[in-house]
Amino acid sequence: MVPSDHHLRAMDRFVDLSCVRSLLAPTYSSTGRPSVDPELMIRMLLVGYCYGIRSERRLCEKVGLNLAYRWFCRLDLTDAVPDHSTFSKSRHGRFRDCDLLRQVFEAVLTRCITEGFVGGRQFGADASLIKADASRDSKVRAEDWSAGDTVTRATQEYLDTLDDMAFGVSTSVQPKTLSPTDPAARFTAANGDRPFFAYSTNYLVDLEHAIIVDVEATAPIRQAEVACVREMIVRTKETFGPHPDTLVADTAYGAGDMLGWLVDEQEIEPHILAFDKTERGDGAFPATAFAFDHAANEYTCPDGKKLKKYWREMRKPQSGVCKDDTTRYYASKHDCSVCPLKPRCTPGAAVREIARHPHEDAREHARQLAKTDAYVASSYARKKVEMLFAHQKRIIRLDRLRLRGPNGAKDEFHLAATVQNLRKLAKLIPMTPKIA
Repeated sequence: MVPSDHHLRAMDRFVDLSCVRSLLAPTYSSTGRPSVDPELMIRMLLVGYCYGIRSERRLCEKVGLNLAYRWFCRLDLTDAVPDHSTFSKSRHGRFRDCDLLRQVFEAVLTRCITEGFVGGRQFGADASLIKADASRDSKVRAEDWSAGDTVTRATQEYLDTLDDMAFGVSTSVQPKTLSPTDPAARFTAANGDRPFFAYSTNYLVDLEHAIIVDVEATAPIRQAEVACVREMIVRTKETFGPHPDTLVADTAYGAGDMLGWLVDEQEIEPHILAFDKTERGDGAFPATAFAFDHAANEYTCPDGKKLKKYWREMRKPQSGVCKDDTTRYYASKHDCSVCPLKPRCTPGAAVREIARHPHEDAREHARQLAKTDAYVASSYARKKVEMLFAHQKRIIRLDRLRLRGPNGAKDEFHLAATVQNLRKLAKLIPMTPKIA
């Protein structure tokens, strides 16, 4: 009764859940009433995310009525559909204890790699805001909030992530507003609309075929998202082997520390616009107009004069590194006072000063790459990541979370990414028509 060209038939070829029962075996009893098959629950969740059925109660109704859904879930016409409460009990317990949804995602990714759709030549990274299941009208000031005597699951997860780089320690700035129902969600207005509580879903994508090679949930903070990309690149290499030659991302990932890590430690070409403030608001020469000589450890200004760390011999060797980790170079007052370019160079100070970032070489390398044709091509390829986010929100309907807490966000993001990879496999490898 299920057509041979049905979308679920095309996806079913790549669904291998053989690891599910072995992972969960220690959590099931050998006596008592028969347990609900965990593979059945995972298949039902995949159907729900594939067709945008977000409610588990609604999903159980649909699986009971739709023959294609029953076939995909390996249910016969007379088999009973599990109750919706079974999903909540399993998700909050045994599924999370063994990180099952992560294992399912990695199983599908392994199939993508086996089929040759992950080459590792060019990866793209980006993050997208997803609204949390928390009303903006119920927000409270952070200093007025307390966990209380009865700690909810979402509150306990928030307390557990206070030392997590993806949430608590990603920034020293403490939130001014919290949600009592989901304290880990951050109040943000980053999309230019009314502020709302949100999480960030972070994707690392192989841009050749738009395969998601890693996914992670973080607070919607730039530092957390950048640190997450580092973790995903290292984890992908250690787990599966692919390591990108090029990373494509927007300016949010163009900080000096990130560029230095990519270029110096990972040997990855950053097709990322460097995040800096070299352009001056008063129209004066930017820092990039000054040439740096590594051998002499000095700058040369547009008029040919030198900028040095010290203009006299120091009795004790000095590093010249300031508290912000930059090294400052100064021009001579004698040179600046008579220079005809002074109004365009340093109109508000006696001498010109330049602060050099410790990863300035990597920043300059990124600036030079941004002038190449390859960078332009990468900018177009990066739209594949944005298209995945659009698909996630409009087709899968993951524009707002149903589950609370960091673990709930991780569960939903992993399921969405798994379904997106399955749909991509079904598209890249068409089904062979049966010959009558």
